[in-house]
Amino acid sequence: MFTRGFKSWCENVSVQLRREMDLEESAPIDGYQLAKHLGIQVWTPRDIPGLDQECLRTLLHIDSDSWSAVTLCVGPKDLIIINSSHAPSRQASDLTHEIAHTLIGHEPSRVDVTPDGLLLLDTYDRQQEEEAKWLAGALLLPRIALLSIMGRRLDLKVAAKQYGVSFKMLTYRISVTGVETQYSRAKRFSKRASGR
Repeated sequence: MFTRGFKSWCENVSVQLRREMDLEESAPIDGYQLAKHLGIQVWTPRDIPGLDQECLRTLLHIDSDSWSAVTLCVGPKDLIIINSSHAPSRQASDLTHEIAHTLIGHEPSRVDVTPDGLLLLDTYDRQQEEEAKWLAGALLLPRIALLSIMGRRLDLKVAAKQYGVSFKMLTYRISVTGVETQYSRAKRFSKRASGR
């Protein structure tokens, strides 16, 4: 599915951005601070100039499950609009996913308005979505952080809270990165080496 070296590239980007932001390689990263570092503006629907109250109510209450976040190109800058009605862990994931599209170089969505006022968005293709999903995961929970969590035997619910992600995302990343298998093998090897 991914081009050769893509997953390693994602891990390297995650480490490099943490260094640029003066964070430890395994430290949690805040999506809003990351966006600011990259010069990406982040808004909620309440920040959209001229958006009427009925539209706002639809976006944040009536139909809030129909969207998560969108990246738009506004002049020379990217703008991410995030659904502020979602849980903070989901917002973190959605925001980082949109940032990932930008870092990879995917073209931001185009917004068209129909004559009756409906918004139509061009979306990313499946391959681009999968790439952004993987990079977002690496940004929020790089392998080095996952190994640290496992090595410290940190309760996974506590770790999820510490990293600002859902428990489901944390366990998913541990599984798909092979960290759980790697940690188990290292633990078995350590026991054999010590004669236990």
